[in-house]
Amino acid sequence: MFCIRSREISLVLVGVLFMCAAAFGQIRSKDNYNYQDFQGKSYYFGMAFGTNISGYRINQSSYFIGNDSIRIAEGKRKGGFNIHMIANLKMGEYFDFRFLPGFAFSYRSFIFNELQERQVESVFFELPFSLRYKSMPYKDKRVFVTGGLKYNYDIASSSKSRQAATLIKISPHDFQWEVGFGMQFFYPFFIFSPEIKYSRGLGNILIYNKDLNESKVLENVTSQIFTLTFNFEG
Repeated sequence: MFCIRSREISLVLVGVLFMCAAAFGQIRSKDNYNYQDFQGKSYYFGMAFGTNISGYRINQSSYFIGNDSIRIAEGKRKGGFNIHMIANLKMGEYFDFRFLPGFAFSYRSFIFNELQERQVESVFFELPFSLRYKSMPYKDKRVFVTGGLKYNYDIASSSKSRQAATLIKISPHDFQWEVGFGMQFFYPFFIFSPEIKYSRGLGNILIYNKDLNESKVLENVTSQIFTLTFNFEG
């Protein structure tokens, strides 16, 4: 039920943001001095710096219901940071195709019972591909919505601290979809774009271990990430 509601909320949010961008785009202005300098560029590059809050979405297994030793099995969100390069290709006046390879440093936890926490530290190499829709410019500003797919590989998955037999194993490979929105500010030498995105894993990343109680109480584990990013392009 929660999964269905969450998906509906995400779709409604994207729809509202898309309509806002379209409405904003109906306003024209002659005060787009800096925007005109970038209008003729078919592509440009940049850097993105941001912070993230990541966690696990967990579905308990049938073993959890009859288990007496583990009464709580849930995920806990924690903060991290990320850095990416930006390659942006214009597709007409309103659409961009974007490729943003980079790294994300994240911390996530499993909670088992009240005092039992298992933290997972990850260093992700990320390959996001996205499509962005932008409004018409107004006084050197544009709002936008974006969506796409992302592949993550956890470089830290092979570290010794993650190989202990008593720890839950998580797959280093993760495919995600993501949606977001933001605003472009056109300055004389660069474009500044704060952006908020939500990402959700497409598949189960739990590596099942029949000899570990903490693994047996879990049926499905997927990733979810909230990201605030500051893009500098030009």
